[in-house]
Amino acid sequence: MKKLFLSILIFIQSLVFAQTSTIEITLRAKNFNIDKSGLAIQGYDPINYFLGSPKMGSSSYSYKHNGVIYKFVSSKNLELFKTSPSKFEPMYGGWCAYAMGATGEKVEIDPETFKVIDGKLFLFYNAFLNNTLPKWNKNEKNLNEKANENWVKTNK
Repeated sequence: MKKLFLSILIFIQSLVFAQTSTIEITLRAKNFNIDKSGLAIQGYDPINYFLGSPKMGSSSYSYKHNGVIYKFVSSKNLELFKTSPSKFEPMYGGWCAYAMGATGEKVEIDPETFKVIDGKLFLFYNAFLNNTLPKWNKNEKNLNEKANENWVKTNK
């Protein structure tokens, strides 16, 4: 009887855990800057930013991590991402870092306007004669602190 009860309890716990994980993944994806298919960074390879040259990834090398799809230029980059996704994912869900710091808003980005700071990828809006990267550079420390605070607030 104890074994049956224990088995039922373990089964119920696994169902609750699975449901909680699914909800967390859905919420996470909802907060990321992704298209309708779940694609992040408009298809650019997150690894290549750390090599200094953003490049469009290939559908042949795609990977879904916690509800967000990334594309890569090679199997090598894909495997590197799989070893530590949080190391390579863009800050603030791939939204404009400047806007997140200045106003707490989720603003689209230009995937070729970026900066790697302390091993983290920051993306920026750059359109209609408004490149937010130079504005970020002028007040990086303060904007970075505010962006971190605002990101937490926007994801509650």
